[in-house]
Amino acid sequence: MAETTNQVIKQYDKYVMNTYVRQPLVLTKGKGSRVWDVEGQEYLDLFPGWGVSGLGHNHPWVMRALRGQSTRLMHVPNNFYHPLQAKAAKALVERSFEGKVFFSNSGAEAVETAIKLSRKFGATDGRFEIIVMERSFHGRTTGAMSATAQPKYQQGFEPLLPGFVRAPLNDLEAVRRAITPKTCAVLVEPIQGEGGVRVASHEFLAGLRHICDERHLLLIFDEVQSGMGRTGTWFAYQHSGVTPDIMLLAKTLGGGFPIGAVIAKPAFADLLTPGTHATTYGGNPLGCACILATIEVIDQERLLERVRALSQHVMARLQRLKEQAPFITEIRGRGLMIGVELSIDGRPIVEACRAKRLLINCTQERVLRLLPAMTITKAQLDHGLNMLEEVLIQQQ
Repeated sequence: MAETTNQVIKQYDKYVMNTYVRQPLVLTKGKGSRVWDVEGQEYLDLFPGWGVSGLGHNHPWVMRALRGQSTRLMHVPNNFYHPLQAKAAKALVERSFEGKVFFSNSGAEAVETAIKLSRKFGATDGRFEIIVMERSFHGRTTGAMSATAQPKYQQGFEPLLPGFVRAPLNDLEAVRRAITPKTCAVLVEPIQGEGGVRVASHEFLAGLRHICDERHLLLIFDEVQSGMGRTGTWFAYQHSGVTPDIMLLAKTLGGGFPIGAVIAKPAFADLLTPGTHATTYGGNPLGCACILATIEVIDQERLLERVRALSQHVMARLQRLKEQAPFITEIRGRGLMIGVELSIDGRPIVEACRAKRLLINCTQERVLRLLPAMTITKAQLDHGLNMLEEVLIQQQ
């Protein structure tokens, strides 16, 4: 007998740690931008896996790569070599900047790697402080949580890892004032995701590059959410032409398979030597096969161009909607990483959308966040926007 939503939730309540604010939805199947719950009801997903499923759910090329590799070899410990890790690293470097790659299991682990690399960089002259941006989000592990400039994620877990100094996003003078003799790096998301889809200006990123060069600091871009085509370029930093020293990736990187990566310019990458850093599962053949398939899909299906075209369409529709709904205060973002800021609580709107079988997200309590798959059709996108429009108009 098939399980019901209530039966699965009861099992969670009894056996699974309660560490998430979960919606009462039990998903069992996905295809492209559609998912189905345990009762067989279909939903349109405009926030697929927090951005993990950037190619949509179960893209056939990724699934084929995953199935093929799983029949040959699932795991190779990192004290041996396998060809796919080298190929995946080469493919990422060719699309970003000259560097070397460390593969991890997740975005948070990529952040931890960057923290260690920064401290290693500054160790010779006693520097360990990293400047982070207000409202940033870098993950939930202890180091990543300490780098996250949102107290709500840190309460009860003190003492935090020391060495993080906050500055407002898009305020270069504040960054300059935050620099001390102990500063070794600046960590910034080119577009803050959880922080409310707040975009770092081109001028700010260029100014950070200048400051970091001038003061001998590492410039680190957290592109866990904004990378891999999400904004219409391979990486969000490419809109500004400002290249970081280190870049962090995850989410769409594996096309749905859990894997993260750190790319560092060679001079800094070589600071991590054998024995100084490691991971058990990171860069395994399954994950690397998925990375290569994801890159192939983005190239072959010309998804970067597709994202730019769809973004213009979505932004234009949302701007028209803003004229009808005065509680929409701002539409912002880049590519298919879009935030709709409201002057009212956005959480009931998310629930109303779910009742219409549309899945979106709300962050910072008042910012609706849309991260549709890069493979979504225009008709699906319009259908989703129609439902969102109906819900928003009803709020007046």
